[in-house]
Amino acid sequence: MHVDFADLDDYGDGVAHSTSVTAGIHLPQAGPAASGSAVQRAAQLAEELGYTDVWVSDHLAVPTGAPYPPSPWIYEPFITLAWAAAVTSRVRLGTTVLVLPMRHPLVVAKTVASLDRFSEGRVILGLAAGWLEAEFDALGVPFRERGARTDEGIAMLRRLWTTDHITDEFPVHDSSYASMRALPQPAAHLPIWVGGHAEPALARAVRVGDGWHGAFLSAEQTKWRVERLRRDRPEADFPISMRTRWDALEESADTILGELDDYIAAGVTHLVPEPRQRNADDYLRSMEKLAELMSRAGVEFASP
Repeated sequence: MHVDFADLDDYGDGVAHSTSVTAGIHLPQAGPAASGSAVQRAAQLAEELGYTDVWVSDHLAVPTGAPYPPSPWIYEPFITLAWAAAVTSRVRLGTTVLVLPMRHPLVVAKTVASLDRFSEGRVILGLAAGWLEAEFDALGVPFRERGARTDEGIAMLRRLWTTDHITDEFPVHDSSYASMRALPQPAAHLPIWVGGHAEPALARAVRVGDGWHGAFLSAEQTKWRVERLRRDRPEADFPISMRTRWDALEESADTILGELDDYIAAGVTHLVPEPRQRNADDYLRSMEKLAELMSRAGVEFASP
């Protein structure tokens, strides 16, 4: 699929995709634009514009001079989402992505279930095994165990969210349950979108995920991963999500629309742009322009 962007005024008129494509937006959670006010303003604007969901990232400690993440100033993800949930009623609330093995799954289960109950079932838990070894060292969590901890952690979350009076053993976490209770539980099935780009992460998404959530890959890099995922998870309600660095105040409309077209052609069904603006007003302006561009390209937005 290719779109001629010569006349952007006409672009999007009558464009149809065989698969529904939706979009969320990353909240101003990190760096100079981040504040409690900015988070709530952005969440409310996302709901007004028709984004399907709002997203936050996860880093607890960042090495000095690290090339990424670009700022060590990052608000805690679940507190940030609770702050956003308090001033919204429709948008879903997602993590892109929670590094599950950095936390004990029992704490995560309680936190996520509480947020889901308070927000009336709006949470999407994006999670992955992580990549920043120094962050694991700071927490005293063995970096080489992160895969096993992620797999067992997901199993623990599912068990804690669906079973009352738990009796079980989880050896990787050295956790033992003998007729234990850990309420509340989510009111309904809480979706887990598995992140990560390597084969173990893709296999994990296929095996235990409700969707896959990648980040910052090109459409060409994404294509073979989508083909691998769809081989085993062809169902339409298994989303293929991609976080992007699009900023409508810095990239041209041609660039964003062209990359959007390529992602859709590769099989991506959900997008999460992350503006790079360093003050809240510009961040919101970028959100507005991104919504306009994606809507014109046929991405589905909720009606006001």
